[in-house]
Amino acid sequence: MDSLHEHTLKPRTETEKKAVTNRLKRIEGQVRGIQKMIDEDRYCVDILVQISAINSALKRVGFEVAERHVKHCVSDAVKSGEGDEAIEELMDVLHQFTK
Repeated sequence: MDSLHEHTLKPRTETEKKAVTNRLKRIEGQVRGIQKMIDEDRYCVDILVQISAINSALKRVGFEVAERHVKHCVSDAVKSGEGDEAIEELMDVLHQFTK
């Protein structure tokens, strides 16, 4: 899918980048933990609980990115007359996000 804009209209602040990066690093650590659990033949339910936690964490990150996109990118597109395209693009990605 092609995006409307090659670059964000309003770049993320260093604080925003750091917060998302830190969350993703924690998720990465959780994934490595599951790999270790598999290697150690840990109880399936314990592994499933960790997978559920990772799914929830990824959804939270996705929601935060989507929220920022709506508040900045889509809002700016609406103001510049490109709202229909931006909303259509957002709906397409939200459809993918909810699969």
